[in-house]
Amino acid sequence: MKQCRKKDILSLIKTMSEANDSVTKVLPADPEDVTDVFVQCQDAALQIGTYLETFGETYCSLVSMLEDYCEKIYQMSLSTQDEYGCRKQAKKIRKLLFELQERLCQDLPEDRKEAVFLPYKASMWDSLESIWKAADEDENTDAYVIPIPYYDKNPDGSFREEHYEGDLYPDYVPVTRYDEYDFENRKPDMIFIHNPYDNSNYVTSVHPFFYSGNLKKFTEKLIYVPYFILAEPDADNEEVLEGMKHFCITTGVINADQVIVQSENMRKAYVKILTDFMKEHSGEDTKEYWEKKILGLGSPKVDKVMAVRKESVTVPDEWLKVIEKPDGSWKKIIFYNTSVQALLNHNEKMNAKIRDVLRAFKENQKEVALLWRPHPLIEATIKSVRTRLWDEYKKIVDAYRSEGWGIYDDTADLDRAIAVSDGYYGDWSSVVQLCQEKGIPVMIQDVEIIDCNELEPVLWDVKPENGTT
Repeated sequence: MKQCRKKDILSLIKTMSEANDSVTKVLPADPEDVTDVFVQCQDAALQIGTYLETFGETYCSLVSMLEDYCEKIYQMSLSTQDEYGCRKQAKKIRKLLFELQERLCQDLPEDRKEAVFLPYKASMWDSLESIWKAADEDENTDAYVIPIPYYDKNPDGSFREEHYEGDLYPDYVPVTRYDEYDFENRKPDMIFIHNPYDNSNYVTSVHPFFYSGNLKKFTEKLIYVPYFILAEPDADNEEVLEGMKHFCITTGVINADQVIVQSENMRKAYVKILTDFMKEHSGEDTKEYWEKKILGLGSPKVDKVMAVRKESVTVPDEWLKVIEKPDGSWKKIIFYNTSVQALLNHNEKMNAKIRDVLRAFKENQKEVALLWRPHPLIEATIKSVRTRLWDEYKKIVDAYRSEGWGIYDDTADLDRAIAVSDGYYGDWSSVVQLCQEKGIPVMIQDVEIIDCNELEPVLWDVKPENGTT
């Protein structure tokens, strides 16, 4: 057997039993057609027996039963011209296999579970980490973190650069290379993914081997956990649900055996959207199916951000040069987040907004430290679908980084950035929800407002009780 586990052995016994029953049905019409069945059954018994023998004398009696089975198969093969004798032998085999199955269920130890986690961007690992920790701490589970390669896409959809971020994960996360794990032979009990798009993302794609449709071949349970969190939805508000459809109707959601979302409200929204979608396209009422499949168990992203404390993070020396005042105290730290969607929606106007925001923070750098953390896919997105924006955007980033008065955070550690920040300013994104969970005041930027007093509450009056607008 390629990998000997209790469930595999029991599955083989079931197949042998089904083959035994089929022989008596095929025999009268074509006695010679059952020869291959006899050979395959004996081979299966030999595989099981060879595996059990590796345990020494522990399962000698089970090995003897398998030897008896092989002898009965042999006797049956000699009596293929005698239908009555063959059926009589099949009855004995059926009884033996039933007893063998019962013994194997009782005597063989339960299998260890094998859970595989397939993140692609290290910055999105927080969407799986708390689930991995629980699996890793379970004494009956072997958990593997296997970062997978992904590609930027050209405007025509072809693959560009390959990326592999296996070296960017925290030191406490043991990483297995994707080309060192044999999915076909190991067939893990569970596979967790956080990329639901397969080949439908215009900007990036994981390696096609790791598309959800292919992964289903190698596991009994494919589980999708979103890499983002959203504002809590009203499942009765059709306008809200319409805006969520592109998150819910993806190949990863459709192909997964389970989908874990951030809350019960989000679960209801997913169920409503997917039920309506299937009704429209197939005419079937699938609500019960989605209600079982979508689980509102919470987001690991929230688990992670709540677990990371300011006093426990290591702040890089380069950051401290920006954060510390001459007396050693810290300035107010503002997390500035710019999203992919805002750039796609506003183009050159968004670049102008970013320039103006940086100007305002630079003028106030003695009291306020800016921590600019753009969405990690901005560069790949602009190059793929808004190439004309790239030169100007790159000039803005390069100038900000070279001047050195603020922090530019392009690391994989989102939670550190949130932990040290006193306030959030920027675009709507899942980071907003995480900051609100953390109790950090939030203010959303308005791209239409340039060179005005919009930033005053952020710079001077960031307080939890009045900081959200």
